[in-house]
Amino acid sequence: MNAAPSLDFLGVAPMLVIALGSMVVLMLEVSLARAGSFLGRPATGVWRGTLLALVSVVFLGIVFGMSAHSFLAGSSHVFNLDHPMVRLDRFANFGIAVIAMASALVCLLSFAYLSELRIHHGEYYALILIATLGTMLLVAATDLLTIFLGIELMSIPIYVLAGFDRRKLQSNESALKYFMIGSFASAILLYGMALLYGATGKTELAAIRAAIEGGSATNPLLVAGMGLALVGFAFKVSSVPFHQWTPDVYEGAPTSVTAYMSVTVKTAAFVALLRFLIAFEPLQESLIAVLWWLSVLTMIVGNVMAVIQNNVKRLLAYSSIAHAGYLLLGLLVATPEGYSAVLFYLLVYAFMNVGAFGVVIALAQHGRDCDRISDFAGLAQTRPGLAALMTLFLLALTGIPGTAGFVAKFMVFAAAVKEGYVGITIIAVLTSLVSVYYYLRIPVVMYMREAGEEEPRAELSTGEMLVLAACGFAVLFLGLFPNAAPGPLSGFRALDWARQSVALFF
Repeated sequence: MNAAPSLDFLGVAPMLVIALGSMVVLMLEVSLARAGSFLGRPATGVWRGTLLALVSVVFLGIVFGMSAHSFLAGSSHVFNLDHPMVRLDRFANFGIAVIAMASALVCLLSFAYLSELRIHHGEYYALILIATLGTMLLVAATDLLTIFLGIELMSIPIYVLAGFDRRKLQSNESALKYFMIGSFASAILLYGMALLYGATGKTELAAIRAAIEGGSATNPLLVAGMGLALVGFAFKVSSVPFHQWTPDVYEGAPTSVTAYMSVTVKTAAFVALLRFLIAFEPLQESLIAVLWWLSVLTMIVGNVMAVIQNNVKRLLAYSSIAHAGYLLLGLLVATPEGYSAVLFYLLVYAFMNVGAFGVVIALAQHGRDCDRISDFAGLAQTRPGLAALMTLFLLALTGIPGTAGFVAKFMVFAAAVKEGYVGITIIAVLTSLVSVYYYLRIPVVMYMREAGEEEPRAELSTGEMLVLAACGFAVLFLGLFPNAAPGPLSGFRALDWARQSVALFF
């Protein structure tokens, strides 16, 4: 008779908290509706949205605190030692903390925005939490099965969220496109995983690496499986040529959903891909050419296509593709410096992108998004604070010195040059110069064009002000003090935390 498995529930504690949070939000939504019906005054609009958003933020804050504490303590927990499919180590805790923080920021941005667009439904926050649960499972996954489960648990709620504005044809179209392409990507990924299992007889990443080192490296099934799995991951990170869904989905989805997707999905996918590539480190020479071309094509196509966009959400979508190229460069380097630069980049990217989309969200009014570049005309006259913040976020995305974006790009480029990847680094720098043009188009319109007849919203919600202030502060703080700050913040060492996260692999 087999002994009962020894389970360490600390290994899945963040996922359990988020799962509980999603159920609490759903039940609270039902309770508010019933209470409103009983009293004859339904709790609708901003008040209900504020309550549900705050409950979601509380659960996400708990997870952030748990992950940060576990990270600083250096603890590591495996849910089931007999079958180590989920591992909550420093690497996973770093990714979970970034995801929880970004998700909380998006929830704070959402309640006034959803009410402004008249699509405020309580299940929105439950779907956000369920998708976050999937991203956290993906980040902590150490087995092919849990990687796939995490991807599906992350993707399915986002398919629904992309089409959340049910009255809008473009939103429905984006949901359908994302569902169709995401389904193909998942099928390709699953087929690749099946081939990997056929070649090694294992699904755990550490066991697969041991099998490769033991002589399975020449198995054609292994090469084919690895290639198909990389294609699946390339879809999730919006790498060229698997990026076609990104601009349409980003434009059609509600802007708060776009902000969520652009940060959490990218963070989870890159963290999982990093752990996956480390398992295949014995085949690094075979992966170099693939990652080189993926990075180059993604940087070039993303930046060049962004130049011709007139919609801010599409522009930021191609910007997201370009940044995926820079992150792939960090993975190509395959050193502690490269991997830690990727993690730091993901942290910085969360603040830059949530901030930029936050400004777009703050401009929404009269049931529609103000997401065309022409909608930003004269914003410096009508809302100088928003114009200044948008300029800051765009300068950071460009990589201008003094911002966190510059430090993030510099770390990736320095790691690449150190390993001899000079040519691709030059390409990365040149494409970054291209990005100066399309990013600065928006500040030019804001500061050098006359404002239109339609005035922007009179007031921002408290959540929008808090998020924009936090993102603006983080972009400047991490740009000036990426690893050591004077005074009471001297313990904040983001670069060191990123290096400690990948130290366990070396």
